[in-house]
Amino acid sequence: MDTEYVTTPFGRRPMTLGMLIAQRRAEHARPAKSVDKWKIHRALCEAKPILGVTDRALAVLSALLSFYPKNELSDGANLVVFPSNAQLSLRAHGMAEQTIRRHLAALIEAGLIVRRDSPNGKRYARRSRAGEVNEAYGFSLAPLVSRAEEIEHLAAEVVAERLHLQSLRERVSLHRRDILKLIETALSDGVEGQWEAVHSGFRSLIDNLPRSPDVNQLEALLSKLSRLHDEIVNRLEKHAKTTKLSGNPYQNERHIQNSDSESLSESEALPQKQHVVLSAASVEQKLQPHQAPTDHSLEESVLSPAMAQQHFERLKDKPIAVKAFPLDMVMRACPEIAAYGPGGKIGNWRDLMTASVVVKSMLDISPEAHHQACAILGPENTATVIACILERASHIKSAGAYLRDLTRRSQKGEFAIGPMLMSLLRANTAGGIQKLA
Repeated sequence: MDTEYVTTPFGRRPMTLGMLIAQRRAEHARPAKSVDKWKIHRALCEAKPILGVTDRALAVLSALLSFYPKNELSDGANLVVFPSNAQLSLRAHGMAEQTIRRHLAALIEAGLIVRRDSPNGKRYARRSRAGEVNEAYGFSLAPLVSRAEEIEHLAAEVVAERLHLQSLRERVSLHRRDILKLIETALSDGVEGQWEAVHSGFRSLIDNLPRSPDVNQLEALLSKLSRLHDEIVNRLEKHAKTTKLSGNPYQNERHIQNSDSESLSESEALPQKQHVVLSAASVEQKLQPHQAPTDHSLEESVLSPAMAQQHFERLKDKPIAVKAFPLDMVMRACPEIAAYGPGGKIGNWRDLMTASVVVKSMLDISPEAHHQACAILGPENTATVIACILERASHIKSAGAYLRDLTRRSQKGEFAIGPMLMSLLRANTAGGIQKLA
């Protein structure tokens, strides 16, 4: 490293303990042999909420990185860049020099760069006759090398948190849609119960949600919606069993009439008995997550045969989401990924998704392939597949191409995760299958 000697700022700028710690951490932290400067910059962009730096500060850092001639930042190289503020302004898209100085101070405070001031405060370099830089004064990029592993883990945590939040929003959206349609079914079939009060309680849950909810708020809402959903399904199941046992032909005739009403488009008016359900459309603007497919077998079981057939015709062309396997089973089949989790262990699905993002970068899986896999398989199943790929990494030439192929086959219904996990279980644990039985 080039930070063997602790330097202090030139002029009236004071020396702070944060500057001292940043320089010493660059010296004594476990070094990485080399890192791609643009790859570590992308990781910083992901981890900026945790590091406390702004996008403008990262734009100044990008300009500083552009002055380093090589793409690789390595331990033994001279990592000091020495551009003037005027040149930095040009490469930072015309940012004012006063603003540049403020963001440079923020980068130093965050420990991402180290100031190496000359005796007169100028930025310059002394070169040998061969043109090599012997000594340079400016800004050292050494902390990016020493903190590369830390930055990548922070970026992985942010990505995993974002995927977890997206998954929660999708599940909340599914519960919201299912509850509305189940209440509509109860009203149309004349199921006994205070359905208007149930609908009002459902609306209050959605209306009280902030415009940009966090993970804790979504988890609490999902728990309440799950209980409400289960209660409605139980009532409909009891009504369906009672109707089936009674064998009353009038009931069957009423079901046929209701199936006719189901063929109406959503824009057509429903009977006055159902107008309360339609008023809930205003809550669709509170959360706007991506609509994911769900299991409709239970919903079809409480409908009449004609209604179920029409419901199936509307949904048969939509892909069915792949269900996630138990986390304990995944970890017994794929124990190697635990080393990449927070603190070297995995205790929940969020930890597994965090580890999978780290492994994704290590296996050179492109962000596009990872995003497509998450969209088709779901975040949990994508993390499971990446864990399986890690177990067999020595037998796979291109992990990215393999993941894209599995995603494509899964979309066509030609791939299942179960056999892959079972094969790894047999290889890693002799009695794995007997324990699951």
